[in-house]
Amino acid sequence: MGNVGESRSDRIDAGEGGTDRAIAASWDAEYRSGRYIGEPPLPFVDDIVAAARAHGLAPGCGLYVGCGNGRNYLPLVASGLDLVGLDLSSVAIAQLTHRASERTDRLVCGNISALPAGARYPIVIAIQVLQHGDEVTSHRGVQAAKELVAPGGLLCVRVNAVGSEVDYEHDVEERGDDGRCTIRYRAGPKRGLAVHFFSAPELRGLLQDGFEPVLPLRRSVTHRATPQQGSWSQWEGIWRREPARPR
Repeated sequence: MGNVGESRSDRIDAGEGGTDRAIAASWDAEYRSGRYIGEPPLPFVDDIVAAARAHGLAPGCGLYVGCGNGRNYLPLVASGLDLVGLDLSSVAIAQLTHRASERTDRLVCGNISALPAGARYPIVIAIQVLQHGDEVTSHRGVQAAKELVAPGGLLCVRVNAVGSEVDYEHDVEERGDDGRCTIRYRAGPKRGLAVHFFSAPELRGLLQDGFEPVLPLRRSVTHRATPQQGSWSQWEGIWRREPARPR
């Protein structure tokens, strides 16, 4: 996955606000270039809809953290889920608003702090968003997502997995005995940004307290199209928060 070390000139370590701005700027550029336009939704979308129906949560409301410009958000809404869409990228939110103007009042540009204080949702979806930052930041993101799930609700997660073959120059900044690691890109669209790659034991450990698996953790592997080489791995899973206990 590259060499352990760092390039100080390529680091983005301006605190949480600075990191959010850097991530937003990176994705703004990606969405301006046409990222995800015309791409089909991930197969994971069908699993989310099936789990929501199996637990009596569809049709129903929920939250999609990192909704982007609608690749997965719009099919989920079409299935009957009334989702608040949250994303750091103003370009993504603008594109999604253009594609679904009737959803304008359900789309929010910002991070989790932009949501109403104490808000809880029957379904919380986080696809390829909780891995941004180092290990501590990524773990904090998972915990924040957990807190947003209402009792008896579902948490649907897809994050970077160890074993991915990174195709841009980078440094490995953290590595655990179980294979978990954090890299910082030195080239490519995420230049200067840190991204975490979870191990299975790590992710299971973060989600075991108060949650039970509905769709057990599994690896999804995407092979890059020629002329690119290698593959990208993601963990996918769905967990149900324990229902509130009668008083």
